[in-house]
Amino acid sequence: MRLLLVEDDNHVAAALSAVLARHGFDVTHARSGEEALQALVPEGNGFGVVLLDLGLPDQDGYEVCGKIRKRTSTPVIMVTARSDVRSRIHGLNLGADDYVVKPYDTGELLARIHAVSRRTAPEDPGTGGEGVLRLGAVHIELPTRQVSVDGSVVQLTRKEFDLLALLAQRPGVVFRREQIISEVWRTSWEGTGRTLEVHVASLRAKLRMPALIETVRGVGYRLVAPAS
Repeated sequence: MRLLLVEDDNHVAAALSAVLARHGFDVTHARSGEEALQALVPEGNGFGVVLLDLGLPDQDGYEVCGKIRKRTSTPVIMVTARSDVRSRIHGLNLGADDYVVKPYDTGELLARIHAVSRRTAPEDPGTGGEGVLRLGAVHIELPTRQVSVDGSVVQLTRKEFDLLALLAQRPGVVFRREQIISEVWRTSWEGTGRTLEVHVASLRAKLRMPALIETVRGVGYRLVAPAS
């Protein structure tokens, strides 16, 4: 995913860009509001998310957010030191999709980036149009949280379903272990790694498709879409 990082502090931007790059993001750094607006021409310029720091040298960050929303529907996550509710509401009313408050946890930031990208992504051709993911013989009904294989319902626990749904929404994409833990368990990686491995093993067994979820050694997991 291409990500536009709007941050005037070069040291902060360099450190954050390195972290984001390790998680598979192609980061473009804009140092001012005007530079960010130019980077988004034409319509979004292919960026999946804009990470917008509100403390910019040339323009008020809220003003920049409003201008971005008038130009493109690209998701905007505001980064702010202001933790009061009124400031956050103001940003959301201007068209921001989410916000993070400094200092923030990197795992939380990554989870929020992936969350807004999922909410705003165009419907995948592998979906049934009504919240159903169709992956060969595997059908995942997101609204009812029901999974079936060759028409037979498979009983999954809440976390097993959440894990499968996360991987299935982007077949072939490698999800880092830290990212999965953050999005499914809403916690950090420490002490939860074994839990993830157990859930993956359980999914493979219950679905009777051990090759469906592939382990990418040293990185994480990806779902290998079966033949239709």
